[in-house]
Amino acid sequence: MELQIQDLVSSIRKEGIEAANTEAESIIAEAKKKAESIVAVAKAEAQQFKDASEKEISILRESAAVSAEQAKRDAVLAFKSEIQEEFQKILAADIRKEFSGESLGKLIRAAVAGEDVANYAAEVSDVSAVLKSELAEEIKNGLEIRPGKNVQNGFRLAAKDGSGYFDCSDDGIMEMLMPYFRDLDFQ
Repeated sequence: MELQIQDLVSSIRKEGIEAANTEAESIIAEAKKKAESIVAVAKAEAQQFKDASEKEISILRESAAVSAEQAKRDAVLAFKSEIQEEFQKILAADIRKEFSGESLGKLIRAAVAGEDVANYAAEVSDVSAVLKSELAEEIKNGLEIRPGKNVQNGFRLAAKDGSGYFDCSDDGIMEMLMPYFRDLDFQ
């Protein structure tokens, strides 16, 4: 009987160990499945984050390129504007310098050349003795020289009948010449 008990205990022990081993293998297999599932989910989430990050980086790069291009355009426009302003200042200074006594008389004479001067009046900022002496012949032939409210430098040649005028004031000449400086291309 002792032998039977021992066989029985041995048999129970063997069945218990086999059952425990089977259960352990089942638990390990289940744990492996769960681990694989967790790893797969983690990989999918990592790929989503990577894709989202790459998309955001692409958008930021594109935005930076557009911003850089806009900044370049703005800088070129600002430079062009500054150059135009400097040209305008230089042009204005040169025009004002040339619109004085003797040279002003020569300009008025050139403007009425070939015309009947009796039909015109030259409006100037100041009717000086130098100007009268320079235009003595034209004044004798009927050209009228008078001060003009709207003329600071230069002259305005007006038809006495009021039909029109030719503006050779510093502002008028600047207005005629500046379009040539505005069309400068700095690209």
